[in-house]
Amino acid sequence: MAYAGGEARRGPVTMGQANMIRCMLRDEPEHINIHDVWPVPEGTRTESAIEALRALAVRHEALRTTFPHTAGNAPREQVVAAEGTFTVTVLDHEDLPDDAAGYADSLARAARAERFRLDRDFPLRVSLVARSGAPVFAAMAASHAVTDVGALAVLKDEWLGLLAGETLPPPASLTPLDLAAEEASPAGLRKSDASLRYWERIIRTGPQAVFAEPGAEGTEVRTPRLTLRSRRAARALALVAERTGGMPSTVLLTAWCALVAHRADQHACVAAVPTSNRYHPRLARSVNTLSQDALLSLDVRVPSFDALLKKAWGAALNAYRHSQFDAVALWEMIGRTTHERGSRFARDVVFNDVSTLPATVTSAPAPGSGSGSGSGEHAAVPEAGAPTGPGLELSWGPDQVLPTRVLTFVHASGPLLHLSTWLDPALFKRDEAEAFLTGLVRLLEAAAVDDVPLAALTEVTGVRPVERGPRWRRVDGSWTSPPLVAQALSEALEGLPVHVTADDAGVTDGSTPQDGALTAYIAAGDAPLTPAQAHTALMDALPGRPGVLAPRRYVIVHNPPAEADRTRAWLRQQILREGTGRDRDVT
Repeated sequence: MAYAGGEARRGPVTMGQANMIRCMLRDEPEHINIHDVWPVPEGTRTESAIEALRALAVRHEALRTTFPHTAGNAPREQVVAAEGTFTVTVLDHEDLPDDAAGYADSLARAARAERFRLDRDFPLRVSLVARSGAPVFAAMAASHAVTDVGALAVLKDEWLGLLAGETLPPPASLTPLDLAAEEASPAGLRKSDASLRYWERIIRTGPQAVFAEPGAEGTEVRTPRLTLRSRRAARALALVAERTGGMPSTVLLTAWCALVAHRADQHACVAAVPTSNRYHPRLARSVNTLSQDALLSLDVRVPSFDALLKKAWGAALNAYRHSQFDAVALWEMIGRTTHERGSRFARDVVFNDVSTLPATVTSAPAPGSGSGSGSGEHAAVPEAGAPTGPGLELSWGPDQVLPTRVLTFVHASGPLLHLSTWLDPALFKRDEAEAFLTGLVRLLEAAAVDDVPLAALTEVTGVRPVERGPRWRRVDGSWTSPPLVAQALSEALEGLPVHVTADDAGVTDGSTPQDGALTAYIAAGDAPLTPAQAHTALMDALPGRPGVLAPRRYVIVHNPPAEADRTRAWLRQQILREGTGRDRDVT
């Protein structure tokens, strides 16, 4: 299908585009491409559905954008065409399966498996699923280089508007090229630098992984989807918002963070919140990829839910304001910071509230208007006399390979709370995963009536903190296991004997170390091993091992003591070299 009528332009890529292109060039396409299924209004002709797609291509520069580049190099420029072509596949069936929507979704998922050619491909792969000539669904895969979930929501809304005969107002949000120019301005560069400083503070001081515990391993996990649909939860959510004066989105984020931190036994919930960067009116309806993480760090060491809710809005807004950054510079900073700290940053918790994206179609809040998700949601208590949907329904869906431990998508907050979550099955058995979501509903219902002491979360929700066992210690704000560290370091050094101990700094009750530092003792024999070599070898072995934290000090001796499991025996050995391993200095 041909389109024509747009303006030809070219310029640098945006920070969000550069971020997603980096992922597209690195990751498997089915992991990074996105998809959606749009219902076709009854009575729509195939030609009308295609014509509406053609109008969207002319209307939005992102759909006419390609990224020229040479092999082996990431694109640094985007080119907007004035005209071009796209393909729509029409799949006409005499009849459709009972679950026609599920069939359309399977087509869209399958279309994700083919990599988009950044230098030439139209960014949407569209299949019209028809029954006896009448289109029923539009199933599509989309390039993440120019679209994200928010962009697809805007496109869907406008496509349905065009099919209904509406005249769309001129686009009001920034185009990708306009956003790139703003990001390259002095103010934009200062904003990016501030974001890097914000991220560095969290990565330098927060837990290296929220789910650092027995069973957590690997960088990619095949995880089944668990979906919650609950009228009870939606009503409770609205009542908490009414009681506290908080926005429903912030209330839900607070409850989710409280339960995650409680289950993981962490002082803080550190989570990526991707859709939050649409909080600004100029970006709310943007057809562009704005998928740069807002990194939320919410300290849960407060007495009650209401106190945590008061902190959550400010913490979320702070995260949103620091979600624009140079992705290359960010990961360089993360690499430098984690090498110095002796950890690997794990993006293992993601909370993506897309329930408010349709609201941005009609209104978007000014910055600081009080919406914790920055998405224009307004509190509304469902009427008791008009219940719809199940009180509480849990259903399991297909597996997906994910680089996270816990991923949650909120699809709607009323009149049903509808969310899907993927919980690492090594950490959550099926009954535990179901109990986690049921616990979230129970927390909302308790908070709807009165403030909830966070010390009572186990009693209120039925969700218990993880039991790590006596060999786990909290070190430098992170949970780690000295025996696991010793095993990982020994393996990294090709089997050299290693003993790791944690000092007792931070003991608060005479028995349980709450914080401290690790020291590694290595019997190197005749090998000319240095602390820097030991540290580098361990750092290379850290990905996929969230329970392993590098020692603060490496002590190298010649031979292991006879009692190799006793720290005092290692202390009696003659020290050949020692140091932090973070620099070239050794003693």
